[in-house]
Amino acid sequence: MPRRVAHVSCLLLNLGIASLWATGPARAEIDCANAGNTVEMNFCADKDYKAADKALNAAYANAVEYIRTRGEQEKPYDTASFQEALRNAQRAWVTYRDTDCKDLVAQEWSGGTGATAAILGCMTEKTIQRTKELKERYAEH
Repeated sequence: MPRRVAHVSCLLLNLGIASLWATGPARAEIDCANAGNTVEMNFCADKDYKAADKALNAAYANAVEYIRTRGEQEKPYDTASFQEALRNAQRAWVTYRDTDCKDLVAQEWSGGTGATAAILGCMTEKTIQRTKELKERYAEH
């Protein structure tokens, strides 16, 4: 098959999958406990990651609030410096998570059909762990 035809075929296939992916009722019918194909597994892995990311964002916001309400101290331990340190640590952590999961795990799968679910699983696992760390360090109020 000529290279151009192969690219067009792949594009059409991807567009077809994307249109199936975007269909609302089809999403509601996916049983994540029994995901049976790559599209379903990817959908479920994405759903899990989004839930974990939402929980992480809440834990991070709580940590920022904890810092804000702990009482002002002198520099370099003042509220603004503490919040900046947390923000820098979180940004570094996100870079680590994304590099480990999106780059390294992708290499381990060599672009195979399970790569997307594996990447999302890695991101979910690390996100859940980071959420736990933030909750333990900055008790929720």
